[in-house]
Amino acid sequence: MEFVDYYKVLEVGRDAKPEEIAKAYRRLARKYHPDVCKDPGAEEQFKRINEAHQVLSDPEKRRRYDMLGAGWRDGQPFQPPPGWAAGGPVEYRTWEGGGDWSDFFEAFFGGGGARGAGRRTGGRGGTRVHVSSGGFPGGVAESLGPDLEDLLGGAFPGVRGRSRPRRGADIEGELELSVEDALRGGTRTVQLADGDGTSHTYEIRIPPGVHDGARIRLGGRGRPGRAGAEAGDLLLTVRLRPHPDFRREGDDLVVSVPVAPWEAALGASVRVRTPDGPVEMKLPPGRSSGDRLRLRGKGLPLRGGERGDLLAEVRIVVPERLDERERRLFEQLRDVSRFRPRPE
Repeated sequence: MEFVDYYKVLEVGRDAKPEEIAKAYRRLARKYHPDVCKDPGAEEQFKRINEAHQVLSDPEKRRRYDMLGAGWRDGQPFQPPPGWAAGGPVEYRTWEGGGDWSDFFEAFFGGGGARGAGRRTGGRGGTRVHVSSGGFPGGVAESLGPDLEDLLGGAFPGVRGRSRPRRGADIEGELELSVEDALRGGTRTVQLADGDGTSHTYEIRIPPGVHDGARIRLGGRGRPGRAGAEAGDLLLTVRLRPHPDFRREGDDLVVSVPVAPWEAALGASVRVRTPDGPVEMKLPPGRSSGDRLRLRGKGLPLRGGERGDLLAEVRIVVPERLDERERRLFEQLRDVSRFRPRPE
């Protein structure tokens, strides 16, 4: 697997703090967003930036990446049974007719099959995957790995034959979406790889207005059942990806609106970016940096089809350079104005 230095991608040091990583991500995502940057490699770079942010903004993923490098997705440290490291007694259990070998491995190695931790759904511990799908045609989930029961069936002939029918385990994962994609809905293509490398492609329909935390179920797309039992399901939890232009505050979004000094003083009609596209907003006179104006129903999708609000935050910006006429006008304003921003 080709190693990608996520720290270089985000242009930060390896000791970067979470807020530094978030700031670098917003800056680079805005710079290389396909709607903004028309360079041939912009979309690919935008993908790398998102991938780097997903790893480095998650403390556990970042720890594994720092420790394992290119193999961070597959690396799983060995979890010894109780008493192993201390030299104390190891707990052993006996399995009688009704038990199965996967239960033995779960007790001895700490649970969850070959990957460690999985929620117990259906018959066995479910497998967790992560699918990135924001603004691109599809996402690729990490390999599901071989099933321990499949491995044991080959190592101990007859074990599989004695297995009782059991529903296949669910596969649980997270589907990352941009705010815009969550509002529009549509179809995403997801690829999942079996332990033997066989890839399966699924078309996932995303309803318009899906909210963060919503679950999408694909029946029968999980692990196959045993002894003729039905397969498990594929369960994807929607997660909204941080946006380069919008900040999330609860159910609302915050967007910065640059305005000129005279617009803030006199009022103006200004264009504001929203997840649905730009809109015109009336800016009342006498606004200051940090003031917020509420655009109702323009924020995040919520349960029940409702929408949060968009908070337009005023940010006064001044010209970096003034021509002679502009300078004279500002000087005249300075001389005649009685406004004093600071106490005498």
